[in-house]
Amino acid sequence: MISILIRLILFLLFLGLIDWYSYQAFKTGFSSQNWIKYSFWAFSILVYLFVGYVFLTFERGAINLSFGRMVSLLILSLIPKLIILAFLFGEDILRLLSGAFQSLAGGREGDFLPERRKIISQTALILAAVPFLGILHGVLIGKYRYRVVKHSLEFDELPEEFDGFTITQISDIHSGSFDNKKRLEYGVDLINQQNSDVILFTGDLVNNQAAEMEPWIETFKKLKASMGKYSILGNHDYGDYMSWPSREAKLQNMQRLFQVHEELGFKLLRNESLPIQKGEAKIDLIGVENWGKGFAQHGDLEKATANLTSESFKILMSHDPSHFDEQVKKFSQFIHLTLSGHTHGMQFGIEIPGWIKWSPASLRYPKWAGLYKELGRYLHVNRGFGFLAFPGRVGIWPEITVLELRRKKS
Repeated sequence: MISILIRLILFLLFLGLIDWYSYQAFKTGFSSQNWIKYSFWAFSILVYLFVGYVFLTFERGAINLSFGRMVSLLILSLIPKLIILAFLFGEDILRLLSGAFQSLAGGREGDFLPERRKIISQTALILAAVPFLGILHGVLIGKYRYRVVKHSLEFDELPEEFDGFTITQISDIHSGSFDNKKRLEYGVDLINQQNSDVILFTGDLVNNQAAEMEPWIETFKKLKASMGKYSILGNHDYGDYMSWPSREAKLQNMQRLFQVHEELGFKLLRNESLPIQKGEAKIDLIGVENWGKGFAQHGDLEKATANLTSESFKILMSHDPSHFDEQVKKFSQFIHLTLSGHTHGMQFGIEIPGWIKWSPASLRYPKWAGLYKELGRYLHVNRGFGFLAFPGRVGIWPEITVLELRRKKS
């Protein structure tokens, strides 16, 4: 407890130092408007109090609503202030140089430093308002701003009976983060409106515990697909990121999670495959457990494809897109389409079709969102349906993917 208090005090001192420095811009830019300056400190004190509360009550792995709100407050508070700090720091360097030069020249009386320029502080505040409003939008609206992304893919090997076959892919539900049933139900309805043949869920149903899904089971049970709903596990589904009272408790949590998939009407694939039939034709659907570079590697492609022929058309569900580069694209069995998630697009980025596509996720994952093709194999990385830790999305909206499979015309 003492170590937690020490860390909390040091962190609050760090926040206080940033606040004191960035406050100089408010003091200069709004010198005659006290209510703005008071509002600055009122918001800062609110952040301190909430951070203190979460620090003192936090349990490892408890990525719950309180934790998410703390993260959103910190991001909402710190990112705009870092922009202000950059302006003030640059101005202070110039003030120091100016003061030193005038002192050496003997032409300065009174204070060593020149006064801050109001225009610089106001410019800093205006620019800082842009990320502030963007983050605020992401927290209040963006995290439930579902969008449908559609792709049509052509394959030589696709059986004729499956020409026009449709898949709705969703990923990274992270049910422990939801806080608005009405908006969530809108997202589920939007999935059903796609009327796809199958729904494929590519992992991370929860943040850590199966119990997180309990309030939302009835909502997600409404998902419908004429030829079935199938799912896999993601890295968060194993409960590895929290402390458990015993090994048995962790195992019981996993068993409950398996039951939840069943209650939702999903067939959970764990290093296995099954055929999807249309008349005499079939395609093979493969689902592996989580396999990620730098993460747990439970996935076993050899086991999952052991009973498949090399000629069959194959779709793989694998949560982490790094699996594609590390194993799938060079695997002995040709896998036509791999569906992944995991990255969330970092829940932050800029996407303007045909012009720019960037997210901090790209620094960790070369294939972080959207459709890729390499060595004749397709990979689709879903941006995620839910959100984790930061309860918001800025520029990278929650995604429902619809993939139409077409047989290439000869």
